[in-house]
Amino acid sequence: MSASTSFSVVITSYNYRAYIEQAIEGVLAQSRAAMQLIVVDDGSTDGTPDLLRQRYGEDARVTLLLGENGGQLVAFLRGLAACTGDVVCFLDADDHWSADYLARIGALYDKRPDIDYVFSDLQLFGDENCWMGYADRALDLGYTAVSTYMLAHWYGAPTSALSLRRAMAQQVLDLPQDMVRTWRLSADNCLVFGTSILGGRKYYLPTGQVHYRIHGKNGWWGQRTRVNEYLNRMRSRYLIQHYARRIGLDETCLESAKHEFKTKPEPTWREARRYAMLVRMRRDIWWRNLERAAAILWSVWKRRSRIAKEYRDLR
Repeated sequence: MSASTSFSVVITSYNYRAYIEQAIEGVLAQSRAAMQLIVVDDGSTDGTPDLLRQRYGEDARVTLLLGENGGQLVAFLRGLAACTGDVVCFLDADDHWSADYLARIGALYDKRPDIDYVFSDLQLFGDENCWMGYADRALDLGYTAVSTYMLAHWYGAPTSALSLRRAMAQQVLDLPQDMVRTWRLSADNCLVFGTSILGGRKYYLPTGQVHYRIHGKNGWWGQRTRVNEYLNRMRSRYLIQHYARRIGLDETCLESAKHEFKTKPEPTWREARRYAMLVRMRRDIWWRNLERAAAILWSVWKRRSRIAKEYRDLR
């Protein structure tokens, strides 16, 4: 087991002068220090660049990249180009982490060199206060290419709760210019969908350490309309198809749905139903597909029943 995973943290900001110091200080206060902290200002006009120069210009722990406005994906790319750590963590400048975030995810990356991508839960604050997470427990999600390609399922979280190995990030963000222009906002979709389609192994690790600020400038969150949701879905499908073409993935991947499901050590019932639906979409005799779907559901039901029995026995 390795205990030497190094972290590069990329904070991206556009007109978040009021929040960015809290984001930076949260990274600098981590109980497990990042090897790098790179702050990318995407052409802010609210005085953020001057604040950053004055406050952190002489701080050897902070690398400042101040440039023209290009959008979120451009900011990701500029930050990634300066990264040298094993794992890249992204953080929006209006959010912040509690002190043990890197320690929590670092322990997992140290123990599991096969994991390419880790995402966490979120503590929403500001205009809304609640918890948001993918599941109620930690989950090794295994591989997710088939489910993502066929169903566009989103195995991830917003930017500030995402991390991935640098080699995977470089593959995922190697995108043509038309894509870079398209994803000026919500560029975390590239990280989420790209990692799945390109064969990354994913893990959900609730840490309780990521604080996600809800306010009027939150992009998609503050502009969530039916039209915007439709357009975002269409852009996401185009993005998924782009990654799929790179590796020759098409609907024949359904032949591997059952095998992909087996990469998940303790799948949830919801995940089992998702893969049962996938195997029923195969081009095969209907009863064979139904048999495969039933086998997936039965395997999870047996595991859940065994766990419930063990719990009752302990009582």
